[in-house]
Amino acid sequence: MKRITRSVIGLVAAIGLFAGFHAKADAAVESMDPIKITLHDWTGQYLSANIMAQILQKAGYNTELVQADYIAQFAGLEAGDLHVSPEIWETTAKNIMAKSFATGKTVDLGSTGMSAKEEWWYPLYMKERCPGLPDWKALNKCAEAFSIPETAPKGRYVGGPSTWGGYDDERVEALGLDFEVVHAGTDAAMFAELEAAYQRKAPILLWVYSPHWAPAKYEGEWVEFPEYTDECYNDPSWGSNPDMAYDCGKPFGEIKRVGWAGGEAKWPGAYKIIRSMEMTDAEMNSMVAAVDLDGKSVDDVVADWLNKNEARWSAWIK
Repeated sequence: MKRITRSVIGLVAAIGLFAGFHAKADAAVESMDPIKITLHDWTGQYLSANIMAQILQKAGYNTELVQADYIAQFAGLEAGDLHVSPEIWETTAKNIMAKSFATGKTVDLGSTGMSAKEEWWYPLYMKERCPGLPDWKALNKCAEAFSIPETAPKGRYVGGPSTWGGYDDERVEALGLDFEVVHAGTDAAMFAELEAAYQRKAPILLWVYSPHWAPAKYEGEWVEFPEYTDECYNDPSWGSNPDMAYDCGKPFGEIKRVGWAGGEAKWPGAYKIIRSMEMTDAEMNSMVAAVDLDGKSVDDVVADWLNKNEARWSAWIK
């Protein structure tokens, strides 16, 4: 989930809205009304949204990038106030996505080609202080090893921004973990905290996701919780705690695209193009690293990708 950096990097989107207009509409374009594409708060999603917008513009469509809350966006998509969400992670939004599809007001626009993993993560040096890891049951035995003065004797888990979902507070309660969940205000703040802790070999346990550069840059492991099932989230009687849901890890799965159902009739060509778009985990990791680690702008990284992949996206818009 999951950030620009899941930090806003001086894009026009920082003021919430960007409109892109193709100079000359293609005759095949069904409507010149702007297709509103959602922007969230992590680097990879900014890249996905901007690449999608520019490809659609090259096909003759008008596009608008609109800042939106990751979970609350579904109301906008169902109402037709928003039209396309370029990245919905099954790790955090599987249930709400399924409920939205069931309304008939949104449609599945297919997989991005990327796979999602988001879970509690620790640097490998913490395993020396908590040797039972990665088994989640080891956490309570060494909770104090993950503490800071503000949480001691409880351990601290640095969660993502609360808008990401993820049910970490519920998971702590359901599994009886002696940890306090502290939500980072932004993706940038979360990974800055990881960098600072890693350099000092200080205690840190936090939300890390993939595709992202962090699992490659830092040596560490994900905590292994009881394996996710749909029943874990929907049926409190499932799992080790018979009275509470969320007594398991997060789901792993695809990163999908969701669209307003009315868009199928209004912009059928655009929806066909969107369904054709693909991105690999390796490509996204490289682009996110170029922005977050190398200091390149999102605009420059997007332009570079478009230049290097012209034959690929040109086939998508035929």
